[in-house]
Parts: sequence; C-alpha cells; structure tokens
Amino acid sequence: MDNLRATVDLLERLVAFPTVSADSNLEMIVFLADRLSAAGARVEMQENGAGKANLYATIGPEAAGGILLSGHTDVVPVTDQAWSTDPFAVTERDGRLYGRGTCDMKGFIAAAVAMAPAFATAATRRPVHFAFTHDEEIGCLGAQALAPLLRGREALPSVAIIGEPTLMQVIEGHKGCYEYSVHFTGLEGHGSAPDRGVNAVEYAVRYVGRLLELREALKARAPATNRFDPPWTTINTGALQGGVAHNVIPGRARIDWEMRPVQAGDADFVKETLREFCAGDLLPAMRAVSPDADIVTEVMGEVDGLIPMDVSEARDLMLALTGSHEAGTVPFGTEAGIFQALGMSAVICGPGSIAQAHKPDEYLSLDQLSRCLDMLGHLCARLG
Repeated sequence: MDNLRATVDLLERLVAFPTVSADSNLEMIVFLADRLSAAGARVEMQENGAGKANLYATIGPEAAGGILLSGHTDVVPVTDQAWSTDPFAVTERDGRLYGRGTCDMKGFIAAAVAMAPAFATAATRRPVHFAFTHDEEIGCLGAQALAPLLRGREALPSVAIIGEPTLMQVIEGHKGCYEYSVHFTGLEGHGSAPDRGVNAVEYAVRYVGRLLELREALKARAPATNRFDPPWTTINTGALQGGVAHNVIPGRARIDWEMRPVQAGDADFVKETLREFCAGDLLPAMRAVSPDADIVTEVMGEVDGLIPMDVSEARDLMLALTGSHEAGTVPFGTEAGIFQALGMSAVICGPGSIAQAHKPDEYLSLDQLSRCLDMLGHLCARLG
C-alpha cells in the first residue's frame, strides 16, 4: 500500500506538467531524470532543440539483454472538452484517479519510476532501461528520434515493454499507422468560367475517389492468417479543406488521410498507385491550364506496426509476470514497432483502458495501478 500511495503522489506530480504535444515536455523530462538519477540510474537526455526531449536511463550492469520500460510523456489537448475536474491536477474519487494523462500514459511512467529503487537493488544480472519520449500522439516523433541513438549499441535491451493502457492484458500486435497531408495548388478564378481555372478542391475529390478504390482493393490483399480486426489494411480520409466562396474557383485544397497497414507491401502498393495516379492523370490535366499547378504530399508520420512473432521473449515474459494465458492484438498504434525494428522483442501491457484515453474526465483506477506495480514487482525477481 505504501508503494501505491508513493506512486499516486508521483503521478500527481507528472499530471501537473501540462505536456500537451504542442507544448514542451522538458520540465517533466528533467524531473524524471532527477528522480531516476537519485535511484542510481545512468541518465541520457536527447533534446530536439525545440523544447522537447527524450529520456533514456539504465539501472544495473552495462550488459545486453535488459528490459526496457517505455512510455510517452505527451498528452492530447483538453481544449473544448467538458471536464468536471481540473485536467492537470489529479482528483481521486471512488477508487479512480482523474486527470489528463493518468491513463494515457503517465500512470505507467509513475509506476516504473516509483519502482526504480527496487530495480536498483534487484538488477545485479539483468539491467532495466527506461525510455520516456515526446510527441507520440502526433506521429511517434520522439521514439523515431531515439531509435538512431540506440541502434547498434552493445548493451541494447532484448525486451521492450510499452506501457500503453491495455487493462494489464498482454498485447503482441497492432497495425502500423501512416499519416499524410496532401496539398493541391490550382489556379483561382471566377466561378462562371471554370475551364479557365484549376479547381484544387475538385482534383482533391478525385484523389479521395482513388483512396476509396484502394480501400476496397486492400480487402483482397489481407493475409490468410491474420488476427487483426479488420484483417486488411484500412484507409481513412480524415479531412478535406479548400475553397473560400460559392463563386470562386478554389486555388488550394488539402486532404488529411491515413492508412493502417497489416503488411509492408500494402503501404508500398498504396503509395506507388497514388504516385502513378498523380503523375499520369491529375498533374497533366492541372498543368495543361496552369504550369504552376502542383500536388505535394507531406508525410506526417510513418510508424510501423507491432508484428506478432511465433517466438517472443517479451510475450512469454509478460504472460508469466501477469499470470495471463494468452496475448492479443489491438487496433490502436504505439511505439512498439519502432523498438521491434531495433531488434527487441516487444509487447504492450499497461494499466487503464484505452476507452478512457483522449476523453474528458480521463481516469485510471487504483486497482489497475496496483496491478501494474505487482507486475513490476514480479519483474524484480527476474533481474538477479
């Protein structure tokens, strides 16, 4: 119980840092670095020069085969959400801890850091590493920046535990998440003479039509053995913006869209098909009227999924630590695929429910936090 209350106290400190992705997380990272250093960790900070930073820390011997505990420090905005409590102050009520990030995912970070002194005593043979990143909510930017720093290290962890909220269930797979914004530049003009302009919105609509065709085509490409729901790569058009008035040919438009690949070949298929469509159909028609017309694709993020493996040290370890009998998959994305690509065996398991994430009155139950601490306590016994 003492450890639980200490973890709640630490979570209160973390929630008080308003680390919305648009803002800095540096103060929280410095705070965590100080806490881990005090527990005997060797701490590295990786700053991006724009007020953001990652933290990578190690407790125990300089040896390969350690355990990585990973979490992101950024949270989603609270703007225009109807909170009944202060989102950046933990409110404890009826066995729940309310506050932005309690569930997604400062609860796991608080538990991991609260256990650092215990890890320092236990990790005589196998080290424990901590990776706390920035900007997961807007494309896993922090983890993608951290990956080159870790790649090739002799003392690389062999297991990565990403503590996203799964109700402490063991998750061994999720799809990738590729996000794009496509910018159309046409030629404005009077709506009474549409042939004299290049209507950026209309060409954007044609692009969306191609996305819809690809969405259907991807269903036939689903692997025969697949545990994802749905089992094929999906495409979603999130926004189409453009135009200023009824009688003006819009000169600019933008499409925001995403796909969630189940296999790398699907992403290549979609991107190549769209490149050919723009180069062979849309751009020639646009530039026949205006040589300056253009279509530019902005990559917002391309984060690989977590691929379930037949042999998985991380899955087997977490099943033993939690007492679960099977591992599952989830539809949402995480940083796990980035660590898997570095050669680590990766798994997702953390306190709280994803159903509470990103919502007003986000909460984490004390029971879930206690179960997370129990899991980390069992981990201690395997470090010596």
